Amino acid sequence: MVLTSGLNLPTDEELTVPEVKVSSAVLRAASFHLGKYCEQVNNEFMLCRSEYPNDPRKCLQEGKAVTNCSLEFFKKMKKNCRAPFEVYAECVDKSSTDFEFSPCRKTQGIYDQCMLENMNLERPYYGYFCEVKVHDSKRPKPQPEIQIIPDPSPALPDEAPRYKSKYHGRSVFH
Repeated sequence: MVLTSGLNLPTDEELTVPEVKVSSAVLRAASFHLGKYCEQVNNEFMLCRSEYPNDPRKCLQEGKAVTNCSLEFFKKMKKNCRAPFEVYAECVDKSSTDFEFSPCRKTQGIYDQCMLENMNLERPYYGYFCEVKVHDSKRPKPQPEIQIIPDPSPALPDEAPRYKSKYHGRSVFH
């Protein structure tokens, strides 16, 4: 990879964020509530990534906000609903090979009720995250980069000889 002197790479301090150190089963079990809790932050990050698809450096702050929101969610959930969540996450982990929810509906109901009572966070219905939503961002809209590409080949001069086509195919459509 070739880098030029005009390219500013982020420092290690800018890239270092605390990690969300949880397993796949825990993420899967918490996914609906986590998605609802961090919805605005996630939408802001995804909007930034779609506006700057070729330069992820411009979305570092939004990415950090997503990680911080996830950490905040797990801290609050641990404080308020740790026991029901651990039972539910263990059920999701051990009841099937692909983390299905269906064998764990009873423990899910207890966990959902705890989240609603203690964190005022209702489990979104199935399909909620697939709906089209308008996200209002406070960031300024990016200015499109207009690139003018000159014509690579000059036009034929008027005095250049013009020959009839060999099979006369072009004159059929005139």
